[in-house]
Amino acid sequence: MNYITIILQVIVAVSLLNVWLVQYGKATQWRGGNAKTLREEFSVYGLPAWSLYLVGTLKVTLALVLLAAIWLPSLQRPAALGLALLLLGSIAMHLKIGDPLKKSFPAFLFLCMCLYIAYPLG
Repeated sequence: MNYITIILQVIVAVSLLNVWLVQYGKATQWRGGNAKTLREEFSVYGLPAWSLYLVGTLKVTLALVLLAAIWLPSLQRPAALGLALLLLGSIAMHLKIGDPLKKSFPAFLFLCMCLYIAYPLG
């Protein structure tokens, strides 16, 4: 059992659940453009309204699967790689609208964590 991987799984999962379930309608310094909510952020990116629900459902589901993977290790890599793909999309959206790199930092950090979870060193 790799405790570093488990800690990263908890950090990633709880953080993403916080963003999508608690901070959903709140302004943060990481929102794209001048958006105050996730709904506004997706609009700033030029994405259709339905994509907010698709991405949100995928991120929440994969975050929960990442937590379940603590006890069901076969779920660890698929959940981490699915989240990594979605986080790569987040970074791409920030770059698309010309956000300062600072706004992409959380997505980049969680992308790195997900890649470590999927392919732990040692």
